[in-house]
Amino acid sequence: MDMKKRPKAVEKQNEVYDVNSIKLLAPITKPDKVICVGLNYKGHCDEQNKPYPEQPFFFSKFPSTIIGPGDGLSLPAKSKAVDWEVELTVVVGKKAKNVPVEQAYDYIFGYTIAQDISARDWQTPKRNNGQWLFAKSMDQFCPLGPAITTSDVIRDPHNLNISCSINGLEKQNANTNELIHRVDKLVSYLSELTTLLPGDIILTGTPNGVGVFRNPREFLKAGDTIVSEISSIGTLETKVI
Repeated sequence: MDMKKRPKAVEKQNEVYDVNSIKLLAPITKPDKVICVGLNYKGHCDEQNKPYPEQPFFFSKFPSTIIGPGDGLSLPAKSKAVDWEVELTVVVGKKAKNVPVEQAYDYIFGYTIAQDISARDWQTPKRNNGQWLFAKSMDQFCPLGPAITTSDVIRDPHNLNISCSINGLEKQNANTNELIHRVDKLVSYLSELTTLLPGDIILTGTPNGVGVFRNPREFLKAGDTIVSEISSIGTLETKVI
C-alpha cells in the first residue's frame, strides 16, 4: 500500500475523545524493516570521544520489539544495564529503490518518536562478541509513537527540539540540526542497498545524555517513567516495569 494515499475522511471527524479513555497503539506495528543509525549526533560522538562517521553506521532491531505509547517496558533478566535513547524516526511512505538524494523526501510519509532501548552490557566485546543485535532487540526494546506527523507538516526534519527525561529529570536535550547524516541522505543511501517498503522505519540516531556515558553511569530500573519528546510530533511516555 502506498502510504502517500490518504484515507477518505470519515464521518464525525470533529468528534473529540478523552485521551485517557482510549488506548493508543504504536502508529506502525509490523514494518518489514526497523533500521537504526548509530553515532549520528555530534554530541553523542563527542561524549564518547569518537570521530564523526564519514558514512552512516547502520544496525537493526527486530520489528517484534515495537510497543506503543504508555505500554510497559519489562527489564530483561539477562541485562543489568538497560539504557534510553530518544530518536527521530522516519516512516517510509512508498517503495524506494535507488532514490537520488534530491528526491528522497518524496518517499517519506512522516515522522514519529522512538526509544532505541539498549542493553549496554550486551554491546561489549566481552559479551556476545560485541554484537549489537540482541543488545538492541530484546522484547519491548522499541517504544514507538505517539503518532505520525506527516511530511507535509514537517518539511524540514533538521530543526526539531528532541529531549528525554526519566522521572521528570531531563537527561537528553538537543536539536536535530546536530544530525551528521541527514534524513534525505539516509533514505537515498539505504535505498541503494535494500528496497525500502511502505511502513519501514528508520531510527536516525540519538543525541548526547544517554545513561552509559554519564558520570556516574545511570540505567533504567523498575518504576521509572521515560518521557520522550520531539517538537511537531508530541510526547511518548513509557513505563518501566
